[in-house]
Amino acid sequence: MKKERTIKLTCERARAFPIEKALAKLGHFPTKESNKEAWFLSPFRSETQASFKVSKNLNRWYDHGIGKGGNVIDLICLIKETSVSETLGWLQNGQISFSFQPLLFKEDTREKIEIKHFKELSHYALEKYVMKRGISILTARKLCKEVHYRFKGKIYFALGIANNSGGWELRNKYYKNSSSPKDVTHLQNGKSRLIVTEGMFDMLSLMERDKYLLEANDLLILNSLGFMEKTFGLFDPYESILLHLDNDHAGKNAANLMMQQQSECTDRSNLYENFKDVNGWWIAQEK
Repeated sequence: MKKERTIKLTCERARAFPIEKALAKLGHFPTKESNKEAWFLSPFRSETQASFKVSKNLNRWYDHGIGKGGNVIDLICLIKETSVSETLGWLQNGQISFSFQPLLFKEDTREKIEIKHFKELSHYALEKYVMKRGISILTARKLCKEVHYRFKGKIYFALGIANNSGGWELRNKYYKNSSSPKDVTHLQNGKSRLIVTEGMFDMLSLMERDKYLLEANDLLILNSLGFMEKTFGLFDPYESILLHLDNDHAGKNAANLMMQQQSECTDRSNLYENFKDVNGWWIAQEK
């Protein structure tokens, strides 16, 4: 009886842990906020418009995309796929020891992206698309493939970059998609310096600027700031880590968190200080 009372009291205290702080530890930062609420990109899926709301007054969250909400314990249990006791330990001790799994809800197989095949980039529409983003075909071919996939019964093609778990980040003029499983893209050449960007076009822009970037460094494309926690373990072997994250609130907070975790990290966003990201800056240089 006494043990059950202790656990209950621990849960009550844990529910007071700020949801915003817990999300920050997992690499999620608000895209907009006020005194009463904060909006995030959902930690459960890839999206471009924030649908995940946190009430600061109530310390409760609600994901409009799945119609689900709750307290901080519910949230961490879902994000990290942990038990209540494991979540309480994480919140209390600040331990970052569980693997991050961004897709926790079963997907409708009818809406799942199915990769049919991929090949060297050659389609005219995709070549035109990358050139519009300031990237030459030769540079794009170093990193990307032309990927053909099925989605909702129809066949599409896109510029694709493979991640470490066998999934693909997919981009074309009309769509921004990704196939499961989602993960970072870590290109290892055994170098002592690591270049980090949020997206593929930011890395391609740096490669277009420096033709030997790929050969002279290891590269890490996050594909989502949701993989923040995973990067900490990847940083250990490097003597120098150059961060080229977005010049927005989320990107700045992520860079600061990375530099706190690893002293070898350096924020290089001053290179494109008047632009949202590397690619926006690079396109402007080309005009």
